[in-house]
Amino acid sequence: MKAAKLFLSIISLMIFSCGGNEVKDEADLVLLNGVVAALDDENPAAEAIAIKDGKILFVGTGSEAENYITDETEVIDLNGKFVMPGFIESHAHFIGLGKSKQILDLRQAKNWDEVIAMTAKACESARPGEWILGRGWHQEKFDPAPVQNVNGYPLHYELSKASPNNPVMLSHASGHAVFANARAMQIAGITKETPNPSGGTIVRDPSGNAIGVFEENAENLIRKHYDSYFNSRSREEIKADYIKQMQIAADECLQKGITTFHDAGETFEIIDIMKAAADSNKLAVRLYVMIDDSLQNIKAKLAAYKFTGLGDNHFTVRSIKKYIDGALGSRGAWMLEPYSDLPEHTGSNVTPINELKEIYSLALQNGFQVCTHAIGDRGNREVLNLYEEILSGKKNLRWRIEHAQHLSAKDIPRFAKLGIIAAMQGVHCTSDALFVPERIGNVRAEEGAYVWRKLIESGAVISNGTDSPVEDVDPIRCFYSSVTRKSADGSSFYADQKMTRIEALKSYTINGAFAAFEENLKGTIAPGKLADIVVLSNDLLNCSDEEILNTKILYTIVGGKVEYKSN
Repeated sequence: MKAAKLFLSIISLMIFSCGGNEVKDEADLVLLNGVVAALDDENPAAEAIAIKDGKILFVGTGSEAENYITDETEVIDLNGKFVMPGFIESHAHFIGLGKSKQILDLRQAKNWDEVIAMTAKACESARPGEWILGRGWHQEKFDPAPVQNVNGYPLHYELSKASPNNPVMLSHASGHAVFANARAMQIAGITKETPNPSGGTIVRDPSGNAIGVFEENAENLIRKHYDSYFNSRSREEIKADYIKQMQIAADECLQKGITTFHDAGETFEIIDIMKAAADSNKLAVRLYVMIDDSLQNIKAKLAAYKFTGLGDNHFTVRSIKKYIDGALGSRGAWMLEPYSDLPEHTGSNVTPINELKEIYSLALQNGFQVCTHAIGDRGNREVLNLYEEILSGKKNLRWRIEHAQHLSAKDIPRFAKLGIIAAMQGVHCTSDALFVPERIGNVRAEEGAYVWRKLIESGAVISNGTDSPVEDVDPIRCFYSSVTRKSADGSSFYADQKMTRIEALKSYTINGAFAAFEENLKGTIAPGKLADIVVLSNDLLNCSDEEILNTKILYTIVGGKVEYKSN
């Protein structure tokens, strides 16, 4: 009898804990008293989450969550703060983001004089011959505009005077043009006789002299010499540089609430470095990486580079990134009609159609997704035409168009019809609104510029991101742009095309997961999914527009582990 009572007591201790609640399954971490936007149609709202072994165990009420708490469980009282799935950055550049923190950040330069001053200061501490790099300038945002200019671009002379001993290469905010000083152009052998390469333009003054701006494929005339300088170091030094950039990028993402990052194009060499980090469990952010390499390398290596869920679902490679055109800011976007502010120009086709077709066929044969950069309306149409031809009616392959910024009305319904995902960037709309009507006129802008509402109502899936380092990787700012379409000056850019709050959240979570074939792993807060969660200071579904911009990241949780906590 005594033995039976003792047995029942032991069983009771195993079943009950803390106030007599039945412990259904011991959680590692429980979040209590939150406003949980689960984005799960079966359980859209809750107040508590229990997590075990890196996955979500329970979503529901606080009283129910107590059934998962033992003395060993970490409990965080959220005090009514907003909880949602971790942000999925569906188009940005991971190494580029890290590198942008190591070079001159020119995004806030108000004018060309400030760019020159920042470059001159960098030269003061640089060794003679050392390359000076920067990124983020945009000629349309200079106030005042340069007195001497060609198509709005400044001339190199003052920059060259400020940097006589160092080659300088400053990337345009879009990444689709570079500005080089005289020393860099001298190293590259640029003269009046240097021809424009296919798919690129050397911008020249009326006398035929290069002003320092190299658009689209012409960038390579300068960049290849920097690459040679960069690659002159040992392989270990180069690898260490990439690893450092990955660490910087990961830290930046975690501080911004990003738990998954779609890396829009890396070479096989960098993918090898990333894979090694994943195999060693050294990736704090989950990466979905697109291959961006030469046709020759893709032919030789593609079949051996399909990886899914390595490093405890931290590393996946199953897609290819290619470009059909350039950017609107540098007038490289391939348009059906000429630019309004440059009537003899329709943009650039930067990768030959036949080469794209060959790569798309290789992707289909090897089970790879295709993600093609297309910004202009003609660029988008040509890609849609190629997709339609290659896919031959297949709709479940989730091929993507990256940016899909400017569309002909005739092509908008084709995304849903063909099952093509529009991987767009909300913040590009409000950042570019200043010059879009100038580039293509109001009629074309209203018809097809960042037409989120038209795409959504046609049935298309939109995933969201920032294209960092083109823009700040901050998803809060991008969310604000998506739901308001308001620029910094308060003006709205065709506000009828804005997303609803819930649409914008889904574009940054479950839609991003869907765009990477990962909707069963992430994108909503539901039992069985990865515990990738972010806690915010404001309720993004109900706060005012102004409060959105004041929202802070309080916790970023990846796989049930608190990777970032605000001070």
